[in-house]
Formats: sequence, structure tokens, C-alpha cells
Amino acid sequence: MEKVEVGEVFTISDEAGEENEVEVLAAFPVDGVEYVAVSFTEDLQEETDEGIDIFFLKVDEEGDLAAIGSDEEFDKVSQAFDQIMEGEEGGE
Repeated sequence: MEKVEVGEVFTISDEAGEENEVEVLAAFPVDGVEYVAVSFTEDLQEETDEGIDIFFLKVDEEGDLAAIGSDEEFDKVSQAFDQIMEGEEGGE
């Protein structure tokens, strides 16, 4: 897999083996490791007042996506994503 790009859509499988399409909302490094923020394309296409679920995946050295391994890692990535989003909102 090559570098993951914002707007890219791909299919992932959950624990039950069910496939879901997700879209990349952001790609960003944290402590030298690349991560992506993704959301289900179905959620993004629905016009609703409710927030969308965003989750994070780690991009390994081969460009493959992997789950985040610990709560500490998730917290660090989540905070970095929040800072990116705050920066974009402030720049508009």
C-alpha cells in the first residue's frame, strides 16, 4: 500500500469480519509514526445533526493500516488530531 491520502476511500473488516468503507479525513505524524483519522463513508454521506464517529489507525512501515495498541497511544493520537482540527478552524 502506498502513502495514505486524505479523501481516500477503502474497505476495512471489523472483528466480526463485516466489511465497511471508510474515508480518510486526515493523515498526520505523532512521534515519528504516521496515523490516519477515518470515518465510515455511510456516516459522512448522511446529513444529520449528530456527530460522526472518527477513529484512528496506525500506518506501518509498509503502508498497511493497523489498530492502535494501547489507550496511551490512542490518547496521544487523539490529542494531536484535536490540535490539527483546532488549527484548521482557526485559520478559516
